[in-house]
Amino acid sequence: MTTASYLLAFILPTLYGAGFHLWLGGSARRLLLYLLASWVGFATGQVVGGVIGFTILSAGPVHLVSATLGSGLALFTARWLAQREAESRG
Repeated sequence: MTTASYLLAFILPTLYGAGFHLWLGGSARRLLLYLLASWVGFATGQVVGGVIGFTILSAGPVHLVSATLGSGLALFTARWLAQREAESRG
């Protein structure tokens, strides 16, 4: 992957995580959770897209669709888990 690909693969999930936090609100800790979840989900989706050969809407070596889906899934999972933890604490 080129430097531009790495930059795109860093900027997109960062924007996804920040946008998710902007949409739902929360503390700085929640922002960090969403950023980490988005980065991990994007990387996982990128790998899965490469393994299965899913090349629809790719930007060079970055599989945009599968990586974005992975990021979204990770964000909603992180939100769900954070809510469950908050409810169990009382």
